[in-house]
Amino acid sequence: MIICRVIGHVWATKKEERLEGLKLMVVQEECGPGKKTYVAADAVGAGIGERVLVVSGSTARGVFKQGDVPADMAIVGIIDDLETEKNRQADSGGEVRPHGHSG
Repeated sequence: MIICRVIGHVWATKKEERLEGLKLMVVQEECGPGKKTYVAADAVGAGIGERVLVVSGSTARGVFKQGDVPADMAIVGIIDDLETEKNRQADSGGEVRPHGHSG
């Protein structure tokens, strides 16, 4: 899975028939070099500005009932909160504390 942010919508009046009814969103990687941009089929109703979980390849195609959707990327989750060691260090002034430990 890739952590991305939704940065836009794709409107396509003419598209392959198996894409009919799918909401296509523009997503950009949150981490990594280059922060690549992709078009992903939305399976969860994500909105612009939200951080999302994105899958690719055959996993993305398997998300949809038809199973043979011509999509390489699919949004499968909306991230409510995300904790990383880097976040914990910043919150504790550089000291890494075990999760749930306040002091």
